Amino acid sequence: MKSRKLEEVGEVSHYYSRIGVAVVELKKALSVGDQILISGATTHFEQNVVSMQIEHKDVKKAKKGQSIGLKVYEKVRKNDVVYKKQ
Repeated sequence: MKSRKLEEVGEVSHYYSRIGVAVVELKKALSVGDQILISGATTHFEQNVVSMQIEHKDVKKAKKGQSIGLKVYEKVRKNDVVYKKQ
């Protein structure tokens, strides 16, 4: 089985633990349905992108330079890196 390549797409700038949402500053585009890996000093998990928001409005795609709210299933921390699996 071929290993999948990782592409850095953004960095966590804030985490709202009560609602399980990470604010991610995007360096590359990201879409609902993409498989991502979030990694940091004490963070390491994979999930699919199921929900993204820009300024409290649901979006299917976000572009480089945008700041998104991303629903996450585990705790993340500021400066954790978000990778998209290719």
